[in-house]
Amino acid sequence: MTFIGLILRNLATRRVRTLLTAAAVAISVTAVVTLGVVTDSLQRSAANVLLMGKADFIVAQKSVTTALTSVVAEGQVAAVARTPGVHSAVGVLVGTVHLNATNPVFIEIGVQPTELRRFGVTLDAGRPYGANATHEVMLGWQAAESLHRHVGDTVEIGTIGYTVVAIYSLNQVFGNAAAMFPLTTLQANTRKPGTVTLVAVRVDRGANVDSVMARVDRDNPNLAAVRLASQFGRIDRNLVFLNAAQAGAQIIALVIGVVVVLSTMLLSFVERIREFGLLRAIGWSRLRLLSLVMGEAVGISLLGAGVGVGLSVALTAALEHLSSLRGVLDAGYSIGVVGTGLYTAVGIGVLAALYPCARAAMLRPGIALRRE
Repeated sequence: MTFIGLILRNLATRRVRTLLTAAAVAISVTAVVTLGVVTDSLQRSAANVLLMGKADFIVAQKSVTTALTSVVAEGQVAAVARTPGVHSAVGVLVGTVHLNATNPVFIEIGVQPTELRRFGVTLDAGRPYGANATHEVMLGWQAAESLHRHVGDTVEIGTIGYTVVAIYSLNQVFGNAAAMFPLTTLQANTRKPGTVTLVAVRVDRGANVDSVMARVDRDNPNLAAVRLASQFGRIDRNLVFLNAAQAGAQIIALVIGVVVVLSTMLLSFVERIREFGLLRAIGWSRLRLLSLVMGEAVGISLLGAGVGVGLSVALTAALEHLSSLRGVLDAGYSIGVVGTGLYTAVGIGVLAALYPCARAAMLRPGIALRRE
C-alpha cells in the first residue's frame, strides 16, 4: 500500500470523525468564501453605479456614508472643470427608487441634455429630453426591455408618469438598466436643488490622469477623485466598514475551524498512541510519522474545502434572489475565489495539525507501546 493510500484508508476507517471534522472545515470555508464573494460583488456594484459614463475618473464627496449620498455643489463642478488638464466635467445626479418587485433598486440618472454626448450616451431611438421637461424620460435599452416600453410609451417611476422620448445605450449594464432625466427635473424630484452626486471627468489628450486627479484632490479638500473600484473606500465609508467586517469575520471563521480540527486531531492522537508507538518500533522515522498525521489533516481539509465551496455557491445563489439584493449582488466565482477556499482549508488543517504532529514526533516507542 502506498503512503497516500494509507492516509486515505485511515480517514475511511474513522469515517464519522472524518466527516464531522470536514464539516467544521466546510463551515469555515463557506463563511470565508461567501463573505469574500459578497464583499467583492457589492464593491463592484457600488463602483459600477458611479462609473457609468464615459469618464477617465469621477469626483465625489469624500467619506460619505454611501456613495449615493455624495453632495457636490454645481459651483464645485465648475471648479473641477477649471482644473488644468481637465477637458470636460459633467455633473451627474444619481439616485435609486423602488420600481417594482423585479426592480427593487432602479437607478435614476440626471444629466443636462447638452452634456449627454460628453457623458457617453448614445441614442438608439428617439430624441433627447428637453432641458426643463418635467415629464420626459430616456430609458436604457435593458430597462426598456425589462419594462416592455418603447419610444412614445408612458412609464410610471415613483409616483410620476413619464413619456419615453428615447432609448439609449451607455458603456455598462447599470447604466443601460437605468432611466435618465433632465438634471433639473431629477433635482426637483429628489429635493436636491443645485447639487449633483458626482462629476464625470475627462482629461485633455496626452494628460496624465493620476496627475490631474491629484490636482483635483489638492484644490478640493472635501472631494475625492477615484477611478478604480479599490479606491471607492475614499468616497463610501460603508465599503471600508464592509472590508473590515469581512476581514474580522474571516479571522474568526479561521480560528473556529482551527480549534475544532485541533481538538479532533488531539483526540485521535490520544487514541492512536499505541499505533504510533508500533510504527516507530518497526522503523518509521519521526518525519514519516509526522507526515502521516499532517497528511490526514490536509486530507480532511481538502474534503471540507470542496464541500465548503459548494455550500458557498448555493448560499450566494440564494442571496441573489433576495428582494433587497436583487440587481445589486452579482456573485462571481473565479479561480482566485476557489483558491481562497482551498488556502483557508489547508491553512486550518496545517495549523491544527502542528501540535499533534509535534506530540507524535516526540513519542518514545517503548513508552507508547506500554500505553493502555
